Amino acid sequence: MAQAKSETLGLAVKKEPFDWKRTLFLTLGVVIFVIIYYAPPWPDAIDPLGKAFPLTREAKGALAVFGLAGIWWVFEVMPIGVTSLMIGVLQALFLIRPAKVAFKDFMDPSVLFIFGSVVIGMVFTKTGLTKRAAYKMLSIVGERTSMIYLGTMVLTVALTHLMAHTAVAATMFPLLMAIYSMYSEDDKPTKFGKGLFIGLAYVAGAGSIITLLGAARGAVAIGFFKDIMGKEITFFELSKYMAPLGWLMTFLLWGFFMIFFKPEKARIPGLKEKAKKMYKDLGSMSSTEVLTLVIVVTAILVISLRSFVPALKVLDKTGILLLSTVFFFVFKILDINDLEAIPWNIILLFSGAMSIGFCLWDTGAASWLAVNWLVLFQKANWFIFVLGIAFFVLVMTNFIMNVAAIAISLPVALVIAPYLGVAGEVVFFASLAAAGMPFVLLVGAAPNAIAYNSKQFTAGEFFKYGIIASIMLMLALALMVAVVWPLMGMPITITPGS
Repeated sequence: MAQAKSETLGLAVKKEPFDWKRTLFLTLGVVIFVIIYYAPPWPDAIDPLGKAFPLTREAKGALAVFGLAGIWWVFEVMPIGVTSLMIGVLQALFLIRPAKVAFKDFMDPSVLFIFGSVVIGMVFTKTGLTKRAAYKMLSIVGERTSMIYLGTMVLTVALTHLMAHTAVAATMFPLLMAIYSMYSEDDKPTKFGKGLFIGLAYVAGAGSIITLLGAARGAVAIGFFKDIMGKEITFFELSKYMAPLGWLMTFLLWGFFMIFFKPEKARIPGLKEKAKKMYKDLGSMSSTEVLTLVIVVTAILVISLRSFVPALKVLDKTGILLLSTVFFFVFKILDINDLEAIPWNIILLFSGAMSIGFCLWDTGAASWLAVNWLVLFQKANWFIFVLGIAFFVLVMTNFIMNVAAIAISLPVALVIAPYLGVAGEVVFFASLAAAGMPFVLLVGAAPNAIAYNSKQFTAGEFFKYGIIASIMLMLALALMVAVVWPLMGMPITITPGS
């Protein structure tokens, strides 16, 4: 008896092994912050026209926060939402930006749009619409896991033609969870699970470049292009050039996942018949399901029509989407328990991403980075220049809002381009394409964070495989710039200085 009691006490006081890896990267993030923040002043960035972009104390502080957050996010030294809180804390305590400004960004409309998108996904799951869609898809796609990969990817990309990729990811996420539950009975990560959810994030980005409805970055980029170049890029012109790249990346990514995340099971025997039976067992749609569809479809339709109907442009897309959230509670589709079940870790992740993005922009750190990078290519071959711009945007869009990545790089690139004999159009399309596919960091886009909520992969895995996918994107983009877009009639080169 005494021995048993002693063993019990021994187990109670047993300590977990010291986590050297966590301590190492936790400390590394702090060291990087200190080195950058307290380093002597760095030289100004000078653009081709001779304009100077100084790196102020606040801007250097923004880069320091940027370095710490990047390391902590990639290596998950603590919950990703807590790292986001640190972004606001450092800005406030080190006087990089006023606390009122730094923390205000945590409730930016874009963050609330993500919140509304997540709620839509929850509603689809609760009402049973997700299972209904999943069973129907599986009854069509069949039992081969490779075709399930392809079917979900194609559906995701198709939906991004009509609605924001954040909303698409939130809608597809519960559907994929339902599909995965028929593959594995537990939540333990599998290759199929990793491919299914990382694939959701990647192809949502690939699809979002194809139309102006897929993301806000397209409209912003068109505005910059018109102001600087005096030319208009139309809705259909954008789709004409982006569709080949978006769909090429979709099928390339399918092959990528079949290589790196080849499912453990080639087939799920009896899945097709089981899915048909389960779909039939659901019966006809309930009034709650119909009401949910009406609310969601109406919200998405109004948001989409804002691009075509001038009278609707005054309506904010976040307000429209959040109104749908309110209606879910008005009609008692959701209750207080659902509100408390929202993955706040993911919401906080994007709150921090918005804050660091605005911090880099407001302090001038982003412009300093962009000018220093782009002037390296002012005497380069036109092809290297275009890919150099795209690469910079690709790196930046993994850390900050893709709209901000476009805003800090495109204007500088469009000013430099004529001196190298490069047409503004190819710079515009290459930059916009790269901005839409942040495959490396979870903070790069909302679909990345939504997919992470599946718990099928770690931030480190996303980072590792994202580098390979990003190389694949740059190769596909090189093909477009050198071969496909010229054949389609896109202007590529002009007389230097014109």
